Amino acid sequence: MLFIPKFDSTNPIFYYEQLYKHIKSEIMSGRISEGTRLPSIRKLADFLSVSATPVETAYQQLLAEGFIESRPRKGYFVQQLPYASLASTSLDSRGNTVDVEDTLEEKPAYTYDFHISRNDFTHFPMRIWRRLLNHVLLSEQNDLLVYGDAQGEIGLRSELAVYLHQFRGIDCSPKQIIIGAEQHLLISMVCFMLKGQISKIGAENPGYRLIPETFKYHGFEVEPLSIGMEGVSVDDLYNKGVQLVSITPSHQFPMGMTMSVSKRLRLLDWAKKVNGFIIEDDYDGEFCYQNKPIPTLQGLDPEANVIYLGGFSQALTPDICIHYLVLPNSLLPAYQQLRTQLLFEQSSSRIYQRALQLFIQQGHFERHIRKMRKLYQKKHDTLIRAIEKYMGTNVEVIGRNAGFYILLRVSSSKSEDELLQLAKAVGIRISSASFTWLTPICEKPKEFLIGFSGLELELIEAGICLLANVWGFVTR
Repeated sequence: MLFIPKFDSTNPIFYYEQLYKHIKSEIMSGRISEGTRLPSIRKLADFLSVSATPVETAYQQLLAEGFIESRPRKGYFVQQLPYASLASTSLDSRGNTVDVEDTLEEKPAYTYDFHISRNDFTHFPMRIWRRLLNHVLLSEQNDLLVYGDAQGEIGLRSELAVYLHQFRGIDCSPKQIIIGAEQHLLISMVCFMLKGQISKIGAENPGYRLIPETFKYHGFEVEPLSIGMEGVSVDDLYNKGVQLVSITPSHQFPMGMTMSVSKRLRLLDWAKKVNGFIIEDDYDGEFCYQNKPIPTLQGLDPEANVIYLGGFSQALTPDICIHYLVLPNSLLPAYQQLRTQLLFEQSSSRIYQRALQLFIQQGHFERHIRKMRKLYQKKHDTLIRAIEKYMGTNVEVIGRNAGFYILLRVSSSKSEDELLQLAKAVGIRISSASFTWLTPICEKPKEFLIGFSGLELELIEAGICLLANVWGFVTR
């Protein structure tokens, strides 16, 4: 192995001491692991363009302190260090020893993890996915190692167009679909496309902050919009002069309501009248447990200025890093101009795109969604029953029958932070909904996001029972 210490010629500390501190830091942080063979004195000196003397002196100091050992005719090897020394000390950017107990955040293991980012991956069809990956690698070989279509693989875009039409009611062609590795990148593209055309956007408050914050960083003005029984107020859009609105109509995040067809039609009418745009974030649109899914806004009017945002992080797995936009036809020229000017390449793996294409094409994705929808509905129903049984009138459940979580509004004399700490102390992980507010309100209720998709079915009731006990709830 070779490494590059940050030699500073203006630093009065000799090169050997800088090198010694750098290697010591790498060993103590674990970046150079136990048993690693260090480069020979001559090889490292040649690589760093220094004489052998500072390298040899640094090694001698490390030998004296027990960080490395010298094995005859084999070289220098990193010694095993006690765990305590690794856990309690480290080196700062200048190579000085510091205590890190206060700088490293403890990551406790939770017995009952109700976090909304966890899904149940025990049912992921790994055998099928591995077979499809192997098929892609064997059949394509070197062809996949070069740049692909910046817009995304045409095969996957074609399958997506069919899937979205059949299961989400979207009417689009593959040329309208843009694939990317993650949402922020795709929304940044939208910002570039709309710059100079609009200046003020509206966003649900509370809501999913990634989209409005991305627009804000690109210089757009963001107007928080209050949420009613069916989402944002259309009258607010007119009154506040916004030109784009970002919404989650299938299952509003975090409040959980579903926007009615009549409200969706009013939003589409607003977009036409003001020549505005709608970003329709449909991150969990496939997971509706009671009612039949309502058609997407894009499906209600394919010619409207609706930018549809979807992905496979929740429905499949975050690891494949595949998200997508469905652009309205009105934005396709702006996208092509952006591509010509920036010369960007595709950010999502071509191998995973081809594998996902086959996964959808062969019906595996549809079967997986059906299977997971049934499983998540069982978990959802178990969670609701447990809350009603152990928490009673002390709480209000908001946003049931869809998605991967519910919002729990709590009536308690304890503060929100006290409730979180009580849960953590007994191994329960939940999240406050405070982070979803773009602008805080004076009298914010105590609300918590309770995810159910990632926790084992048999642990849900026990976790809620324990949570009710530590929060001091007494039910009949």
